[in-house]
Amino acid sequence: MTIQMPSPDAPLKLGTRGSPLALAQANETRDRLADAFDLPHEAFEIVVIKTTGDRVIDRPLKEIGGKGLFTREIEAAMVSGEIDLAVHSMKDMPTLQPEGLVLDTYLPREDPRDAFISPEFSAVSDLPEGAVVGTSSLRRRAQVQHRRPDLEVVEFRGNVQTRLKKLEDGVARCTFLACAGLNRLAMSDLPQTPVAPEDMLPAIAQGAIGIERREDDSRAANLLAAIHDAKTAQRLAAERAFLAALDGSCETPIAGLALLDGSTLWLRGEVLRPDGSEAHSGERSGPVEDGPAMGRDLARDLLGRAGPDFFDWIAPEKVRGGGL
Repeated sequence: MTIQMPSPDAPLKLGTRGSPLALAQANETRDRLADAFDLPHEAFEIVVIKTTGDRVIDRPLKEIGGKGLFTREIEAAMVSGEIDLAVHSMKDMPTLQPEGLVLDTYLPREDPRDAFISPEFSAVSDLPEGAVVGTSSLRRRAQVQHRRPDLEVVEFRGNVQTRLKKLEDGVARCTFLACAGLNRLAMSDLPQTPVAPEDMLPAIAQGAIGIERREDDSRAANLLAAIHDAKTAQRLAAERAFLAALDGSCETPIAGLALLDGSTLWLRGEVLRPDGSEAHSGERSGPVEDGPAMGRDLARDLLGRAGPDFFDWIAPEKVRGGGL
C-alpha cells in the first residue's frame, strides 16, 4: 500500500498543549516520524492548542472537570480537521476516547517513577514534622498523607516551571515531578531523587506518550505504525484496564505500574482515600497477553477489600456496582 507522505507544502499537523513538556513530547513524535520516513521536519507542523486545564491553574483538577480538561479542545480540533494527530501525556488520558477517535500508538516509555524535588531533603521520610509539601496530584497527596499524616500538603497547579518557581519562593519545602518529564526537558540539574515504586507507585501510564488519530484516517494509521512501541502498549493495556475497572478519575487517588520480564507481566496497583487515611494495594503476575484481564481482576480485588464505604466522598451518581 502506498502512503501519501506529508511534505513541507502539505504538512501533517500535530496538535499539542503549549507547555514546554508538551512541546518536547510533540517534537519527539515529529522527530520519530521524520526519521522513520526520511522526511524533513518541516513535513510535520506542531499546532499549539490552549486547553481548559492550562488556563485554570488556581483550583484542583477534580473541582473543574478532571483529566479531560487537558484533552477536550485538542480532540475537538482533530474531529474538525484542524489537526491530524494529537500528542498526549498518557497519564492525562481518560480511559475512553470520543466517538470517531482512536488512541493506539505509544512511543517508548520513559522512566515512570516520581522524582522528589527539594533543595534540602532527599525523601519524604527526611522531612521534619509539619513540613509543607506542594503537589497538584490527588494521588501524590494521598500517598504522602498515608505515609506521613503529620505533613501539610498544599495545592501546586501549573506546568513544571510554574511549580519549580513556587518551590523557589518557599511555598513548600518539597514537591514531586515525573522523572520522565524532567528527562525529556533535560533538567538533570534540579535537586531531585527518584522515588522507588515500592515507596510510591506512580500514576497509571506515567512516562508514556500516546498519539491519537481519527478512526477513519488510514494514512495516519499507517504512518504511526512505524513508530509504535509494542512493549509500552502491553504495559499500558494492563494499567489502563486496572484504571478503567476502577472507573478512575481525578476524584480517585489511583496508582499502578506494569513491568515486563520477557513474556511475563508484573502489575502492581493501589487505591487510596484522598486524605490518605486508608489504602489498599495488590499485585498480579502472568503472561503478557493476560495483562488487561489481570488489571481488571486486581481492580475487583481492591474494590472488594475496600468495601462500599471506601468511596463515600464521591457523588452517588458516580459510584456504581459497589465500586467506582
